Amino acid sequence: MRVRCVGGIVLGEERLLLVLRGHPPGEGLWSLPGGRVEPGESDVAALEREMLEETGLSVTVGAWAGSVERPGPGGVVYEIHDYYAVPTGGTPRAGDDAAGVGWFPLAGLDRLPLTSGLLAALTDWRVVTPSDGRVSD
Repeated sequence: MRVRCVGGIVLGEERLLLVLRGHPPGEGLWSLPGGRVEPGESDVAALEREMLEETGLSVTVGAWAGSVERPGPGGVVYEIHDYYAVPTGGTPRAGDDAAGVGWFPLAGLDRLPLTSGLLAALTDWRVVTPSDGRVSD
């Protein structure tokens, strides 16, 4: 079974907003905020909802950055569509299934316990560069 999910890439001042996963999959690892798209919900509506639930931030959803597939329990495949997002209100706080939320320097992402494939995807999508971790042009 395939499950459509969304994630938000929120950048600010050479930093990336990440959430600490509080539940499987990825429990105890840092990841992009996001989650499942509910039946009848658009990607944009799902990401707006998930960002508010997980981070306390209202966002404007921007351009699509890329997609990945990740295995889940019981043979589920998570099809994750990541979009750029810009905060429009709220104060970052961990909520819903997030155990933590924080802003992290792009140059130090390789030193964090990240969910599988996150850094590679961000590099492939040119969110960070492989040589120095900074935002690319």
